Amino acid sequence: MSAVRRWSEGMSSDNVKGLVLALSSSLFIGASFIVKKKGLKKAGASGIRAGVGGYSYLLEPLWWAGMITMVVGEIANFAAYAFAPAILVTPLGALSIIISAALAHIILREKLHTFGILGCVLCVVGSTTIVLHAPPERQIESVTEVWDLATEPGFLFYTALVLTAVFILIFHFVPRYGQTHIMVYIGVCSLVGSISVMSVKALGIALKLTFSGMNQLVYPQTWAFTLVVVTCVLTQMNYLNKALDTFNTAVVSPIYYVMFTSLTILASVIMFKDWDRQNPTQIITEMCGFVTILSGTFLLHKTKDMVDGASLTTSFSMRSLKHEEDNGFGEGIPLKRQDSLRIP
Repeated sequence: MSAVRRWSEGMSSDNVKGLVLALSSSLFIGASFIVKKKGLKKAGASGIRAGVGGYSYLLEPLWWAGMITMVVGEIANFAAYAFAPAILVTPLGALSIIISAALAHIILREKLHTFGILGCVLCVVGSTTIVLHAPPERQIESVTEVWDLATEPGFLFYTALVLTAVFILIFHFVPRYGQTHIMVYIGVCSLVGSISVMSVKALGIALKLTFSGMNQLVYPQTWAFTLVVVTCVLTQMNYLNKALDTFNTAVVSPIYYVMFTSLTILASVIMFKDWDRQNPTQIITEMCGFVTILSGTFLLHKTKDMVDGASLTTSFSMRSLKHEEDNGFGEGIPLKRQDSLRIP
């Protein structure tokens, strides 16, 4: 208790503001997944589902309510970094997973297997381990400095790999496996997100310096980063909608958080060369965090198969029992009903 008291007393007013903003951000973002999925379901009932390429959700007010909720959460998260260090703000993003899973169970009636809960815990522990042992952020003085870091060979190579992987996923894997493999949609969102965060950081620096009297809007680099952010955010929004419309929200949310956080930290390490200032113990601890994340992701991925399999087995058993009680009709009728009740 004395340690907790000393910690709370040692927090500055700015850290308290950052903590409150980060907690608010997790609440808004976690709730936004549920509201958006409700909107996607409602739009899919009267139009073409987002999971198969439809955009009828753009006319659904409930989806826009979820989108606005997510934007508010992201703004709060962005503002939190202006008051508190990343080591305090970033781990709190894991709370959005718990909020999303709890609300999905209560509102959407989506079930999460016991092993899925364990996988969720492993993902949170692994992500928190990486963030807590990550090096402090490098101090950036201008948007041109960020541009210089972004155009160094190491980060250019990473960007080329990300773009190559994204194009392969979009044009090869999405048409074939998008509806059956959750990692396809989430992979696109996470890879693109790791690039967008670097650009968002540059824009944040530019705005902060501009408000302090040093206008950064006159630099073309600022507008180049803006274009990257807009392109990446639109891509993320599109494929995240597809993932939410196709798969269980309680599974989408933690996997997206895990992959997005991991790739963002990797991009930051490459761009800002953070590991150059770390000892081997810290690096090994971070790698253990990655292994923990992979274990949790595997459990979450298998959970989807277990839950879906159990649901279909139960549905088939109930239909078969009713078929026997009614002395049977055509064998194709129960199968047709089973297909019609299959979760989209």
